[in-house]
Amino acid sequence: MSEGLINSLMDPNIIVAFLVAVAVLATFYSLAVPFFERGDLEKRMKSVATEREQIRARERARLNAETANSKASLRAQHNTSVRQIVERLNLRRALVDDKTVNRLKSAGYRSQNALNMFLVARFSLPFLFLAVAIIYVFVLGNFSEKPLAMRLLIVVGGAYLGFYAPNIFISNAVSKRQLSIRRAWPDALDLLLICVESGVSMELALRRVADEIAAQSPPLAEELVLTVAELSFLPDRRVALENLGIRTGLDDVKAVMQALIQADRYGTPIAQALRVLAQESRDQRMNEAEKKAAALPPKLTVPMILFFLPVLIAVILGPAGIQVSDKF
Repeated sequence: MSEGLINSLMDPNIIVAFLVAVAVLATFYSLAVPFFERGDLEKRMKSVATEREQIRARERARLNAETANSKASLRAQHNTSVRQIVERLNLRRALVDDKTVNRLKSAGYRSQNALNMFLVARFSLPFLFLAVAIIYVFVLGNFSEKPLAMRLLIVVGGAYLGFYAPNIFISNAVSKRQLSIRRAWPDALDLLLICVESGVSMELALRRVADEIAAQSPPLAEELVLTVAELSFLPDRRVALENLGIRTGLDDVKAVMQALIQADRYGTPIAQALRVLAQESRDQRMNEAEKKAAALPPKLTVPMILFFLPVLIAVILGPAGIQVSDKF
């Protein structure tokens, strides 16, 4: 019975039918998943509202401190255990600099709790990866045929990977966020130009653009809403505009912010500057698309040789081979 089952499972017709069924299910899954995915726009806007309240509280505390000539202390109460670990081990002084904080902001993690989680991850993951590597290499006996120096190198490499795993995660998040902002930035500039030329103030224009661009790029809408909040509460408008360029980390955004700063400082009209910058952003986006299109034929050469050419040869020479085999 087992031999008959094995023979039936090895039947080419059954294998082909199974592969076809898997392909059909995968196709239906690929088509159905986008309809069931729920966007995280509401979650992002809620986090932005929380950040706006934090800015308001921070500025009120600063004003109260200046009035009373005393130091204000605002500490996040989220995840107290993680914060205590960071404070006891003094991880902030050892692992944090301005570049790290800016990278976290570019990835969308602006709270103090996110910074504490990042520090704890950088401190604990090397030991965790080291323990896993030791168990995998020495306890389970993998790589036993390798010399001891090679196995020790693998273990050290695991710990090294654990130390840089949080940075790799943050880098991927920054890349995805910047890609979304870069694609939507020319459209946001066009909307901003329309609002400015219609006589709307800068704060209302940015808020309007954030509402309109939210469906296309939630990260950009989030950053614009934060900029509106900082323009409302920070004493210097230049700082709020510079913070937008720092958080995004994109040269196009920094150039527009510098133009807005110059216009705000000298009272010059910004409509012409925005029109030129919007055109440059659209041209740059078109150039990137043309560059990707030009690089497509060389990239398709290897897949065509590996996949299309054998199938084409089989289709052309297959019937002739069958006829030759039948005759002989």
